[in-house]
Amino acid sequence: MTARAGSAPPASPYVGLRAFAAEDRGLFFGRARETRDVAALWQANRLTVLYGASGVGKTSLLQAGVIPRVSTRNADIWPVGRVAPRPAGTTGNPFVAALLASWSPEEEPAAGSLRDFVRGRPERVDRYGDPLPTLISIDQAEELFSDFPRLTEERDEFLTELAELLGERSGTGLRLLLSLREDYLAAVLPYENMLAQGARARFQLRPFESAAALEAARRPLEGTHRRFAAGAAETLVEDLRTIRLTAADGTRSTVLVDTVEPVQLQVVCAALWASLPSSVSKITSIHVREHADVDRFLARFCGRALSAVAAEHDLPASRIRAWLRHTFITELGTRGTAYEGLTQTAGMPNAVVHALEDRHILRAEQRSGSRWYELQHDRLIEPIRQADPGEHLQDARLALHEADVSLAQRQAELALAAAGDDLRIRAQAERLLGDIAVRRQDIGAAQARYRTAASLFEVLGDTASVGNALAGAGELSMRSGRHETAVAELQAAVTRIPTTLHVRTLLARALWHAGQPRAAVIVLNEALAIDGENVDALRARGEILADEGSSVEALSDLGRVRRHQGATTLAARALALAMSGKLEAAEQEAEDALANAEDDGPVLLRVAMVHALSGQDTSAARLAGLALSAAAPEVPPHLRPKAVALASQVLDPSDEGR
Repeated sequence: MTARAGSAPPASPYVGLRAFAAEDRGLFFGRARETRDVAALWQANRLTVLYGASGVGKTSLLQAGVIPRVSTRNADIWPVGRVAPRPAGTTGNPFVAALLASWSPEEEPAAGSLRDFVRGRPERVDRYGDPLPTLISIDQAEELFSDFPRLTEERDEFLTELAELLGERSGTGLRLLLSLREDYLAAVLPYENMLAQGARARFQLRPFESAAALEAARRPLEGTHRRFAAGAAETLVEDLRTIRLTAADGTRSTVLVDTVEPVQLQVVCAALWASLPSSVSKITSIHVREHADVDRFLARFCGRALSAVAAEHDLPASRIRAWLRHTFITELGTRGTAYEGLTQTAGMPNAVVHALEDRHILRAEQRSGSRWYELQHDRLIEPIRQADPGEHLQDARLALHEADVSLAQRQAELALAAAGDDLRIRAQAERLLGDIAVRRQDIGAAQARYRTAASLFEVLGDTASVGNALAGAGELSMRSGRHETAVAELQAAVTRIPTTLHVRTLLARALWHAGQPRAAVIVLNEALAIDGENVDALRARGEILADEGSSVEALSDLGRVRRHQGATTLAARALALAMSGKLEAAEQEAEDALANAEDDGPVLLRVAMVHALSGQDTSAARLAGLALSAAAPEVPPHLRPKAVALASQVLDPSDEGR
């Protein structure tokens, strides 16, 4: 079976970073023994504690393995519970409220205690009329002990109530499974006797061994058009087991470990599936080597995780990466450790550290009463060391925002150098370097960067980004006086981002400067049909209409943009007023415009025309002469004859061509 041309790509059989859900049980492989053992322990013991490292797959095992295995004919299985305290305002014990809400997700539970909720739930019986065992579970039970030290009393009350419930229902078979991170196992030990009353079990979930990893990689493909060729899955798993270490002196070594982290296997398999051409039905070792670059996939995984944490905590991602390198990678290129303080871990706020743990970058364990952190796996050492171009881009944007242009340029160039074949990063870096060149007043360099960025975005099919880059180049062409080039670039931009009115207005001004005022008005009419109150479009149309002699229409537009008027708008309004016979008002606005005219050709010409209409011929001729020689900007071609006519009243005819 192959994908048809034009059809949507088939859904990936790998879940990636998220946990398996109940509906994913047909894709859940590699945990048959663990599923069987945990299901048996849960049904046989009053308390079962399932524990393991973050990212090892406890939630997946429970939801897609254990619960589907237990027959509903033999047990009453309740929805998986959670105990993360609910938002402020919840009455009663917050852990009780959270657990009841997870047991009754469709509606607010009427009961206010665990006992009342259980009593209010109909008892299920087997075919002989005997009560079925009731299996309840609490996933991520570390939420009882993490980040909520102020709720110690409430936690103890909750666990006491839970223990009493287990005791009351022991005859009818109420069974509790707690799933938690391995580093919180010590926190639950003091409560085990109270909860279990002797009938308890623990099960440690470990990473995949090679055979299980192969099954987890191969078998999800059974319902798809793809298969691994002989040896291909082995190549992928062996690469995941291979750890490459680099010491501070550059010495390199390779270690082959016995296990594979499930989260890493899912990340790499999902990325491999997405990167293969749709026509590939047999995944060979060559495909694995070409497309399943484990280091690259894990580097992207780390980069996305660090960027997300950085955004959440308003920190540069590069700072977090540097902290990880300094704190958790030794000079020998191996994993280091750091203990958690009251508010910080090795100088980093604990909130950031916890977020990195949640995203499977760090793992924690209890030692002598303290929490110690290390990288989730040796396989992350090199990805953490690698420079991430996205982080350089983020730092470059931040530096530019803070007006540190030199730092912004260094970071953007580092992003470009590290981008490799990532066209999006290259395009974004080129666009940002264009912005930086504008800050440096290097217009030529900025235009080159914008045009390169537009070409790269075009390859990516990112139409909006192409339009924005072309608009940037077009605006710079206008500033450089190359109006024909500006028109071409801005027309191309408008076709890609037609609803961006700022770009339409720029195109209209470029057309006006290029001597096409009627075309400019048509473009502005289209813009104002989209948004009739757009200030920039009204201002531009009013100025052009004033030059064209349409004084009533010009005053109508310019009267709607009276705030923050610059010299060009004041001069256009003065000209429209003068043409309407309101000479006194026109003279005042003309003087205000002239005070800021400097070397502005259109402003000087408009004021010259106002003076001419007021009978001040000498002043009009002088200002028209200045307009002809102005360069910032020049008088547009279609207005130069007017300037020449006014200036010739007192100037030598040989000066008319200026």
